[in-house]
Amino acid sequence: MQKDIDLNDKLEKIKHFISTRLDKSGLTGFVIGLSGGIDSALSAVLAIEAVGKDKVLGLIMPYRTSSDNSENDAMELIKKTGIEYRKVDISPMIDAYYDKIDENNRLRAGNKMARERMSILFDIAFKTGRLVLGTGNRTEICLGYTTWYGDSACSINPIGELYKTEVRQMSKALGIPDQIITKAPSADLWAGQTDELEIGVLYEQIDLILKSIVDDGIRSKSELNNLGYNENDIRQVIMLLNKNAFKRSLPEIAGLGREVIPSNITLKD
Repeated sequence: MQKDIDLNDKLEKIKHFISTRLDKSGLTGFVIGLSGGIDSALSAVLAIEAVGKDKVLGLIMPYRTSSDNSENDAMELIKKTGIEYRKVDISPMIDAYYDKIDENNRLRAGNKMARERMSILFDIAFKTGRLVLGTGNRTEICLGYTTWYGDSACSINPIGELYKTEVRQMSKALGIPDQIITKAPSADLWAGQTDELEIGVLYEQIDLILKSIVDDGIRSKSELNNLGYNENDIRQVIMLLNKNAFKRSLPEIAGLGREVIPSNITLKD
């Protein structure tokens, strides 16, 4: 059973992060893609808590085969929060590239859709003078369960250090609609697709294993077994951690011995 996180402490830290990063940017607010899922719902509500609803713009970006339930849940959040929103149908862009989408290319198409949505988010962010608010949680980042330069791309990420089970806890505390919290997590890539079916392990178990390996630094197979974790679950989590490590870093640059580029330069008089 997951222990409750210190919600108040984490909530205040995230709100401070969001507001200070916006102030530092000099821009007017945030734009966020609303999928109808819990991660984007929580990120949006956290931004509203931090800077107010008038500075948060939601985008709904369905493909023609997207679930109606996803859009309905996104609209439920919009009605509850009162934020401004826009809808952009990505079907023309995707259909212009693929003659057809079937089992042979549906994962590629799903990645293309994720990148198309992020491209639209950054374009509207530029047009309206906003930052793109990320929606990826720590579990997805660890496993690489994300599209590189798609949903993993953003200006800032408020929930990147919250595991999926912690996202659920915080969402419940902040009053996010129950149907968003309780439904099976899905990237809505195709009919019947769910995250846990695709990964092969339940999020409750994934997060326990990740906390032991990543946060507690346990590297002993026997110690992990003694904690009661299933051997196949351990193997699957570690495989994904290692296989998708590249998604957690910027692309490598060939080293020529030059100095690291500084993040900030101040000249003396």
